[in-house]
Amino acid sequence: MSSPPTGLKWRSSYWFATAVVGLGVATDLLVYSMIIPVMPFQLERLGYRSVSALTGWLLFCYSGGLVLCTIPIAIFSERYDTRRSPLIAGLVILIGSQIMMMEAPNFAVMCVARVLQGVGSTMVWVVGLALLCESSPEKFIGRQLGLAMSGMAIGFLAGPPIGGALYGRFGFRGPFIFGIIICIIDLIGRLFIIERKEALPWGHDPAAVPSPASDSERDEEKSADAAVVPNEAAPPTQPTEPVPVVKLSLPGVMVRLLRSSRANAVMIITLLYGIVYSAQEPTLPLHLHDVWGLNSAKVGLVYLAGVVPTLFSAPIAGWYSDHQGVEWLATICIVLAVPWWVLMILEKSLGLFITSYGLGSFFVSGLISPLMAELAAVSRGIEGVGYGHVYGAFNLVYGIGTTLGPVIGGQLYAHLHRTQGWTVISLLAVGLLLVSLVLTFLYMGERPMARKLARRFGTRSP
Repeated sequence: MSSPPTGLKWRSSYWFATAVVGLGVATDLLVYSMIIPVMPFQLERLGYRSVSALTGWLLFCYSGGLVLCTIPIAIFSERYDTRRSPLIAGLVILIGSQIMMMEAPNFAVMCVARVLQGVGSTMVWVVGLALLCESSPEKFIGRQLGLAMSGMAIGFLAGPPIGGALYGRFGFRGPFIFGIIICIIDLIGRLFIIERKEALPWGHDPAAVPSPASDSERDEEKSADAAVVPNEAAPPTQPTEPVPVVKLSLPGVMVRLLRSSRANAVMIITLLYGIVYSAQEPTLPLHLHDVWGLNSAKVGLVYLAGVVPTLFSAPIAGWYSDHQGVEWLATICIVLAVPWWVLMILEKSLGLFITSYGLGSFFVSGLISPLMAELAAVSRGIEGVGYGHVYGAFNLVYGIGTTLGPVIGGQLYAHLHRTQGWTVISLLAVGLLLVSLVLTFLYMGERPMARKLARRFGTRSP
């Protein structure tokens, strides 16, 4: 190439990577949640009974595709050092899965489509997050991850009402056509993005922290950008090659991760978070109906109280973790979340329940940003372990947690009295959060809080 790619700086910048990954996360959650309110009606139209159970199996198929493909995708991405191609392939698979679901003549084809959707979603959760971390300066990784993760709340918030409205106006194909359009918009962003390794040979490192420049320096930089390189009068800039990394096999990666107490702590906390977050999903509508007699429309409004606060918790948590450390933020989130989960047991007031549900969701969802930032730090500290590896492990563990959570919550609520079932689910969440608090205290961060206190009081840390 005789000149750098058009728009090299903005296409490889960490802000553009954040926008693309955030849009990918929002698209994934939008497509995932948009069909939840319409699938029972379509199954009934096809002549099926027990549609609630069949809908549950469709959710299971999605999680199954996500879990099964996470490790191969993570290994492929790191082995061949590529991000952009898997991101594009994942979106193509996601579009294909929606077309298959839209035209599915029976339940078996729907299951296959949901498995493929899980495969496509894995790309953005593993490869997209790795791309974002590689493109961002180390000091800003928490903030950028938090901003990208706000796409979760946006997608989940917009999906069900959009799906329901489009289904009522255009029929079953309506939500899927809208989802495909959003995927095409997402695809455009993924086609434009330039990976850090492609920008480095042109002397531009998007992960470098910019330093203040004088007016003359900025003028010189603009002149250099306008020039065509290379030529005889102006020799080309010496390429900045990335530092070679050790390529480990899958067992080698697993061994190194298992040796890291910080990585193990994050994985366990992620698993527990997935269970806590998803255990109440199948039981909350039943609890609200049994105690306060709410219908489906009013239950949806209560769900909004739990989703809207997460729009703000992820970016706030990401910014705070960059400045104060992940161990402090994770501790604060867990400590402040526990009381609200206890208050959700009370049946005295619907207003108290909604307030507790909203604040509990706000603080629990704040855990995501420090967990991801901690994994990025773990990856930088272990030779041969890349961002794709650690976020693949995160995606795998989180997928297992969100698969187990609804099963655990549903079984507890079904086999216990309605009040006792919700009480046990809430107390289980409190217990799992307390276990996470202990792990955070002992192992999380460059200097865990246990070590800080041990040094302060002159005792030996665990």
